[in-house]
Amino acid sequence: MVKAEGASRSVKTLSSAPSVFPASLRRKFLAAVASRDAQSDGVFVYGVRTTGIYCRPSCASRRPNAKHVALFALPEEAERAGFRPCRRCHPQRERRDAQAEMIRRVCREIETSEEGRAGLRRLAAVAGLSAAHLQRTFRKAMGITPRQYADAIRGARLKSSLRKETDVTTALYEAGYGSASRLYEQSNAQLGMTPGTYGRGGRGMNISYTIADSVLGRVLVAETSRGISAVSLGENDARLTAALREEYPHAEIRRGSGEHSEWVRAIVRHLAGLNPHLDLPTDVAATAFQRRVWEALRAIPPGTTRTYSEMARVLGRPKATRAVARACATNPAAIVVPCHRVVRKDGSLGGYRWGLKRKEQLLRQEQAVSTQEKGSAKARKTAAGN
Repeated sequence: MVKAEGASRSVKTLSSAPSVFPASLRRKFLAAVASRDAQSDGVFVYGVRTTGIYCRPSCASRRPNAKHVALFALPEEAERAGFRPCRRCHPQRERRDAQAEMIRRVCREIETSEEGRAGLRRLAAVAGLSAAHLQRTFRKAMGITPRQYADAIRGARLKSSLRKETDVTTALYEAGYGSASRLYEQSNAQLGMTPGTYGRGGRGMNISYTIADSVLGRVLVAETSRGISAVSLGENDARLTAALREEYPHAEIRRGSGEHSEWVRAIVRHLAGLNPHLDLPTDVAATAFQRRVWEALRAIPPGTTRTYSEMARVLGRPKATRAVARACATNPAAIVVPCHRVVRKDGSLGGYRWGLKRKEQLLRQEQAVSTQEKGSAKARKTAAGN
């Protein structure tokens, strides 16, 4: 990335309003920037706040820190936000390939729809494809369906409005929801709470948490009356608590009093290999696809593993391996939703938010317990036959 003259000006002079992308899509785009993915050229451009320059994803410039990156659907948006084109990759001259251009048109149609969701037939007409073909092509390129993209866009707009202390009624219509009932039907899935509570930074939400010792270090378990909302592993209580409070800055968060709750004890015993079949309720916000992945994870028997590609096939989405990996990486309820049971195709462990040593230890312990259970079952069967 060639640094244009004057680009070192204060980042405060740059607009802080990049395109509204769902969190899952933002992660995908940031990964494309990190890998210099040429196939993403034309789908979006990125600006670097510390330099004031914007580039296309495949630019050979030094990879930026993700926290300094602003994402835009079009070069014109980046320039209106105060960024200038890179002199190395010339993003303003980018000629999009046919598919990338089609996906961009469909995304724009969804984003500008008055209802917040354009019908599939209408989108197919914009794309010049059949509805079924558009559905497959869009899902392959974006990792989600047009409808899920529309829901995510509306959810992101709603969150943005609520954070600005906009009243719920105004926020819901600005985001494209046709009625309050429709918004509240989807609020748990998109916000994890009611819109009013989210707008107050979780104010009015009651979260109880406990930090306990375990064989994997300190474990924080956060819960509402409906189920477990977070399980975190670490060595530092202050950091574990700070991460929880950052998520819900105005929620009523308290440390559990007395002995550990039944749920916490179950998790601690599970980590010690004394409670191999963990089945606890959860209360977490997720997209439809994330929920499908997490439910599939919970169906993997202890002591066994699946590859990311096997998980994708189980879900009926054999090409969604990366989307499955992202869903595993964003799982907030470690252990309860056993994302550690998914490994790479070559058998290597892959990544794990709480460290590969913990993942290895979890798998080794589960396999040992499973082998012991199978041995006991065989012995009982032999004894019964005698």
